[in-house]
Amino acid sequence: MSEVQPEKPSPDLLKWAIWGAALIGAAAVLYVIVSASIKPRGDADLRQFARGELVKLVVPSTPGVSPAAGFTDADGKAMTLADFKGQIVVVNLWASWCAPCKLEMPTLARLQAAYQTQPVQVVAISVDRDADLNLAKADIARNAPLKLYRDPGYKFAFGLKPPAQGFPTTIIFDKQGRERARLSGDADWNGKEARGLIEALLKE
Repeated sequence: MSEVQPEKPSPDLLKWAIWGAALIGAAAVLYVIVSASIKPRGDADLRQFARGELVKLVVPSTPGVSPAAGFTDADGKAMTLADFKGQIVVVNLWASWCAPCKLEMPTLARLQAAYQTQPVQVVAISVDRDADLNLAKADIARNAPLKLYRDPGYKFAFGLKPPAQGFPTTIIFDKQGRERARLSGDADWNGKEARGLIEALLKE
């Protein structure tokens, strides 16, 4: 009894099978590349800047909500963070009687000057009483281009979540108005860590 030999695939059929597998593989690689290129960028990891002058920087695991409480400008006009929509906002809570506040304020002024033409605002909010308004104005005048904002009733300071624990306290909000980082105490806000943090937020 003779055995029946299985029919061998023709060379043409084998060639087409190889080409088909190669095309499927190439399509899969192309899909991965295209998907990676159009994937929206997430929030920058700001923890990398919690070193050097910003070693005390606290970065929440998820961005914090924008506080509902407001403050005023130097003329008493009511304002909220929504007035700075689309900008990176560096809020600095300070007082004329606070020595560390005065120590870091020139660095905040230099930070603002460096980003005058970009969507970055340093909002220096004084918690001084009305009786000390002239002192606060004098401090700001020595640190142009900073402008004076006020929160004498601590509504904004205590409206933060968590509330500010002391002064100075600096909070960084992104273009969406979300809290992205916070530092209690003074720091060099014109150093490489602070510049790197701002640059990272600008790229989002």
